[in-house]
Amino acid sequence: MLEIKNVSKKFGNHLIFENVNLSFEKGDLVHFYGANGSGKSTLFKIIADIMSPTTGTIEIEQNKRIGAVIENPGFIENETILYNLKYLYSLLNTYNEEVEKKISDLCKKFNLDLYSNEKIKNYSVGMRQKTAIIQAIMEDQDIILLDEPIRGLDKDGVEEFYKVIKEYAKENDKLIIIATHDSMEELSFNRYLLIEDNKVYERNNKKAK
Repeated sequence: MLEIKNVSKKFGNHLIFENVNLSFEKGDLVHFYGANGSGKSTLFKIIADIMSPTTGTIEIEQNKRIGAVIENPGFIENETILYNLKYLYSLLNTYNEEVEKKISDLCKKFNLDLYSNEKIKNYSVGMRQKTAIIQAIMEDQDIILLDEPIRGLDKDGVEEFYKVIKEYAKENDKLIIIATHDSMEELSFNRYLLIEDNKVYERNNKKAK
């Protein structure tokens, strides 16, 4: 589904990572661990085609769509959550009443009101993060990249996040990669990656160093 081939990234003379080679299949639930600033977000941006690698290539199976939460999510600040999610969905898909109900249900799970008149610019960090998670999964995307997804979430939001990811993982037809700087004991990952010293290593389990 996704192959990373000999990917390296530099900013000027500063090396972020080099010669990353990884292959992922549908059904993989991956924990991507690394300290803050280690390059997790940069690799996600390269996979999502937001940023180009210095060397190497990213190969994604044809017609596979990516949903992503990477660093600080951007929205149309002076518009509502409905406007933002409808706009994002409509970029690549046909928006209709059935779609809106699905998005509304996702919002309810995260204790957000799709029909609120509140502008996104007035949302708290946690509310923005919830909105970002919803936009990353609302199109039933095949590859889901989540960078520090529970940052800013309250207890109920964290619990709902885990519940949603478990449901998606059970479908076994998606690739889900979650990048964090700490462990996520609540999720049953089948693969663990560590980014350290400009390299990405595959680990047998989360405790391996």
